[in-house]
Amino acid sequence: MNHQHFLALADGEVFFGQSCAAPVDASGEVVFNTGMTGYQEIITDPSYAGQFVVFTAPEIGNYGCNRNDAQSRGVFLSGILLRNMNPASNFAAESSLQDYMTDYGKPALSGLDTRRLVLHLRERGVQKAWLHASNGPLTPEEGVLLAQRWEGLDHKDTASAVSTDKAYRWNEDGARRVVVYDFGVKYDILRQLALAGFQVDVVPASTPPATVWQTKPDALFLSNGPGDPRGVIGAVDVARFFLGRIPVMGICLGHQILALACGASCEKLKFGHHGCNHPVLALADNRVAITSQNHNYAVLESSLPDSLELTHINLNDRTVEGFRHRELPMFAVQYHPEAAPGPNDSLSLFRQFFDLVVNS
Repeated sequence: MNHQHFLALADGEVFFGQSCAAPVDASGEVVFNTGMTGYQEIITDPSYAGQFVVFTAPEIGNYGCNRNDAQSRGVFLSGILLRNMNPASNFAAESSLQDYMTDYGKPALSGLDTRRLVLHLRERGVQKAWLHASNGPLTPEEGVLLAQRWEGLDHKDTASAVSTDKAYRWNEDGARRVVVYDFGVKYDILRQLALAGFQVDVVPASTPPATVWQTKPDALFLSNGPGDPRGVIGAVDVARFFLGRIPVMGICLGHQILALACGASCEKLKFGHHGCNHPVLALADNRVAITSQNHNYAVLESSLPDSLELTHINLNDRTVEGFRHRELPMFAVQYHPEAAPGPNDSLSLFRQFFDLVVNS
C-alpha cells in the first residue's frame, strides 16, 4: 500500500493529498487565503507564522518565485495546502514554488479537495491541525490526536519569534526618521515608508522603549505580525510609552496593540481575514477601498474607549478596520495598505502618516 499523506484537523476531519515539498510533519492553525495571485508574498509574510495556508485558487506555482517578491528573510508559516502544484513557467522565475518551500524546509500538500476544506473552515472556524508529509508511519487517527494536543497560538508571543535579531537601517535618506518595531514586518511596508519620505530604522520586538527614545525618533511605527496581540510581551508598554510623545501609526498586529494600549479589547474571528479583496469603508468620506488583509484577531468595536474614533469598517462583517486618537497624533488600520499582494487603493496612508509627523 502506498504511504498516505494527509492533513488531520483537531475536530476529527482528515484530508488526503500528496507531499510536494519538504518531507516533514508539522503542527499549525489552518486558514484560507482567497487571493488569486501573490503566493510568494503570502508564504514570506511573517504574519502567517504557525499557520497552514489553504490557497483557494486551484492552480498555484505557475510563475515561480524570485528574490524581489519576498516579503521577509524567510518562510515562517507551517506549510501550504493546495489543489495543484505547478512547475514555474515565467521568465522572471528563479526557482519553482516547490523548490522554494523545500529549500526552507517547509511542507506542502497538493491534490487536496481545497473547496471542501475551505467550506469546512468557514462552517467550523479556524482549526488546529497536524500535517503529515513525511514518510514516517502515522495513522490519520494519530494525526488527529497530535492536532488536538498542539497548544495552538492563543496568548502566545509568536511575533517575537519572527522579529529581527538586531536593529538595522532600511534606507539612508529621508526628511524624518521613523523607528519601526518589527513584530513580523513586511518589506513592502518599509519600502512604502521610505517612499513617503522617512528614513526607516527597524528594531527588534523586544527593544525597550527607553532605548528607542534615546535616539530621538520623529515617529514610531508598530508593524504587522503573527498571532495573538495579547501575547506579545512588552508591546502594549511600548505603545503606551510613545503615545503623546511622538506620532504613532500601526498596521494589523500594530493596530491591535495600539487598541489594547488605549483600553480596548480584541477577539478571535471565526476564520479570520486572509485575501486581497476585502472592502473597507472610510467613514470620513464614505469611500470604499479594496484591501489586502491577513489577521485572525480583531478589535472589538464595543470596547473602543471615548479617546478613540472609529475611522474604518469592514463591509463584509462590520468589524473594526481602523481608528484614530481624538487628541494625540496616532492612527491605525487593520488592513495592509502596502498590499503585496493586493490592490494599491490605500497607499496614501503612508504619506498621510508622514504629513502627520511634519505637522505635529
